Amino acid sequence: MNIDRYNPCARWSDATLYQGIAHFVEVPADTSTGFEHQLVQLLAQAEQTLKAIGSDKSRLLSTTIYITERANVSWLNRIWEQWLPDGCAPSRACVKVELIDPAMLVEMAFVAAVDARVV
Repeated sequence: MNIDRYNPCARWSDATLYQGIAHFVEVPADTSTGFEHQLVQLLAQAEQTLKAIGSDKSRLLSTTIYITERANVSWLNRIWEQWLPDGCAPSRACVKVELIDPAMLVEMAFVAAVDARVV
């Protein structure tokens, strides 16, 4: 079985696919904004990655969410629930952390099902 890597570079690949399962991480492209905007842009980026690898948000299997402030959990839950299709919530962990870039307020690691080799 081949491991397919989407947009690999020296430090990471935008996604790694193996046996119909994709793993990828998203961070906000613009960290000059607050938590809500960072989260919305991160989720939009996740949708783009999912589309590029032949999947979509209804096929998410698991998500690990890293946030820097516990106070942002209510924003996170509201936006997350609006973003997901009904009945398609993946398993999820949410962890309060200190991210390497202090301007970054959220990071997410996703696992999704994919049907076809598209990379």
